[in-house]
Amino acid sequence: MSKIACVITDYFEDSEYRDPAQGFKEAGHTVVAIEKEKGKTVKGKQGEVEVTIDESIDQVNPGDFDALFIPGGFSPDQLRADDRFVQFAKSFMDDKKPVFAICHGPQLLITAKTLDGRSATGFTSIRVDMENAGVNFKDEEVVVCGSQLVTSRNPDDIPAFTRESLNLLK
Repeated sequence: MSKIACVITDYFEDSEYRDPAQGFKEAGHTVVAIEKEKGKTVKGKQGEVEVTIDESIDQVNPGDFDALFIPGGFSPDQLRADDRFVQFAKSFMDDKKPVFAICHGPQLLITAKTLDGRSATGFTSIRVDMENAGVNFKDEEVVVCGSQLVTSRNPDDIPAFTRESLNLLK
């Protein structure tokens, strides 16, 4: 089964972490929460979900993981201000490993400059940012680009997002 890196920090969208992570785990995959500080507890912006960080960004290597999961909310915007997370995400895209980004998750991929020429979707407020990054933006519940990138718009799209992410892990 796959080992999935999840980059996350405070103010993530609760359901956009909880539901896909639960689906991945139920399918037998491992989800490793990564932030600046191992052992820290980060909280979702709705106050419904807390995640204990498994690993520090300084202690992980993208080569040790099979896929990358980026939940939405304010978390991706905070993470993209830190070049360690940008480079971590970029390496998954460069190595053509599966990347799952929902809602504001693509913000990290925009900063990594890895979306040019790809089809994707995201939250409505980042559409112009995505288009400016060279994305063929599609307003659909889930967009799968090749055998690598799965994106969705918002919490309503979680079932399709999780389904298509799991399909790429097969």
